[in-house]
Amino acid sequence: MKTVVITDGKYRSALAAARDLGRAGYRVVVTQTRGDSPKEPPVFLSKFAEGRWIEGAVADPEYPERLLALLEGLRAESGEDGPKPVLLCVGAGSLNVAASNRKRFEPAADFLIAEPEALDALNDKQTVHARAMALGLPVPREFEGEPETWPVVIKPHCGEKQGLKAAERYAVARDAAEFRAKYEKMQAYDPKPIVQERIEGAGSGVSLLLGRDSELLGAICHRRLREYPVSGGPSTCCVTTFDPARIEQAHALLRSFGFVGFAMVEYKGDCILEVNPRIWGSFPLTVFAGSSLCRSYALAAAGEAVDCEAADYAVGRKMRFCWNDLAASAELLRHGKLGAGLRGLLDFFRVREALKDREDMDAYRAYLKSYWKRG
Repeated sequence: MKTVVITDGKYRSALAAARDLGRAGYRVVVTQTRGDSPKEPPVFLSKFAEGRWIEGAVADPEYPERLLALLEGLRAESGEDGPKPVLLCVGAGSLNVAASNRKRFEPAADFLIAEPEALDALNDKQTVHARAMALGLPVPREFEGEPETWPVVIKPHCGEKQGLKAAERYAVARDAAEFRAKYEKMQAYDPKPIVQERIEGAGSGVSLLLGRDSELLGAICHRRLREYPVSGGPSTCCVTTFDPARIEQAHALLRSFGFVGFAMVEYKGDCILEVNPRIWGSFPLTVFAGSSLCRSYALAAAGEAVDCEAADYAVGRKMRFCWNDLAASAELLRHGKLGAGLRGLLDFFRVREALKDREDMDAYRAYLKSYWKRG
């Protein structure tokens, strides 16, 4: 039986990936560093996965050796002529570790991971904006100095590297006085923040899997229905769509960086805002919609052929993260958006929860319990 090692089990995407790969016949080993999540992650209770603790934290200098030791141990179990395990990194930290240590990891595992330079470039919103413009792709207008029109969005080049929460990674200014105050506050994280026009319209994402030569191995599109915070945060409810033109745009952008692996290109309205060069937050939607992205990753990483189809998933499939979506609906009601808030409350009963799985209820109960304890 072929083995896939998934890092960062604390994330919801790790549970979705473990279930999908487990059902496809893989032995799934999910790791979690004790220093980053002292409590047992829900995926450790999944019938589709084996949980493995790794001491310390991903940021520790010893983490590469600890992860490598686990991979080498699994490699040895398969025998001298057996297949190497496939490594699937969920968190940004473990992804960067694998990218920076690829030569050391390659004898012990197969993976599709971009070079560190490509990851750094795609994590920089300014670099992505400039490349998209050079390729003739739609992007928001940017301003040097005080803007000429309002409202505008102020954001650091890479809020993730600063450890900022989603709601802290940007600020909206509607006039000059508000702009000066918020720009100065953002300079605590970035000496020269990015200033762009605020784009109206629905948020959406085009998520791709690219092979070793940046060839397209699969895609899935989605539109956000709600997010939390509602002023601009992670998706709490979304629906699958299909947009061949945007898939082409996203592929052109990622290919220009020589990217390999999973990434999501984020849109607002018709404009490209940024790129998440890793597994994205709404990744469980791939399982809901019947996409083969996860299984294609395992096959392609191991050097096997992938039967690529741009739309091998169900369009119009909805998914929500229940607690976050309830919070989003409540905030919409508080802001006087009665219709949107009530639709959100109704969706609590008519839209499936992202991680609910009748065949894997122990993991789902643990997931709900962890959110309840966090309030």
